[in-house]
Amino acid sequence: MRNLNRVNPVRNTSRSTQRLSTGGALNPALRGGTPYGAEPGIILKSNPAAAAGPEGLWPRREQRGIISNGVNTKGITLIELLVALVICGMVIAGIYRVFVAQSRAYTVQDQVVEVQQNIRSAMEILLRDLRMAGYDSDSLTSKISITNPVIPADHSVIVNYEYDDTHRYEVTYSLTNGSLTRQLTVFPDVGPSTTTTDTLIENVDALNFEYGVDTNDDGALDSWVSAGAIGTAKVVAVRIVLTAKPDQTNPDVKEWVSPRTLTSAVTLRNQCFSR
Repeated sequence: MRNLNRVNPVRNTSRSTQRLSTGGALNPALRGGTPYGAEPGIILKSNPAAAAGPEGLWPRREQRGIISNGVNTKGITLIELLVALVICGMVIAGIYRVFVAQSRAYTVQDQVVEVQQNIRSAMEILLRDLRMAGYDSDSLTSKISITNPVIPADHSVIVNYEYDDTHRYEVTYSLTNGSLTRQLTVFPDVGPSTTTTDTLIENVDALNFEYGVDTNDDGALDSWVSAGAIGTAKVVAVRIVLTAKPDQTNPDVKEWVSPRTLTSAVTLRNQCFSR
């Protein structure tokens, strides 16, 4: 006996559609799920929904969805490629700008450190010679006598001291063609003198000297004066102001780095304790 209560959902859909098309009356061909005259289980070819099997059309739709959505057969379009190239170009340009800025900053800092070290080195050499001004061992075997320990000037200075029993050193510091030079003249007790000149630091903007003088011959510093105001007072101290700048061939250094100034003062110990 046919089971009229089992209704396939797909067939139900077909029957509902058939009702609507016939004004509400069920097509006799679809009563009971099979048309009259057909054996149970035989489905007409005109009903494609019924051909999906007992589970209806939904599994086949899901299968088709997986196939169409799971595999992308479109590839990369030209617009997508251009957008990717633009983004990569922006990233590379940003990295390059950061690299250039860091390189320029490193160069500037390196030049600053170099000029500061050069100023300190030149100042140390100058102070060392100034401390020796007027040195005379007063040895019985010494053949050297110091007449003028310091010959002052506003932008240069000459220092005299005994190197050993037979040699006197005269050292001149001056600013020549933008460089601080040290000229050493060796005077032996017998024979001609010899002179050598060394450049201590280049790109020097200023070299200034001030002199501390003892006006009452008590060995203490009384005031700082220029070279022209020393008169007959004894020079017991020297103050040096040295200004230099880095090499100006690099435009970044020329624009960003200002000249460096170092000021130092030294006591002429051989003058303070001599009478």
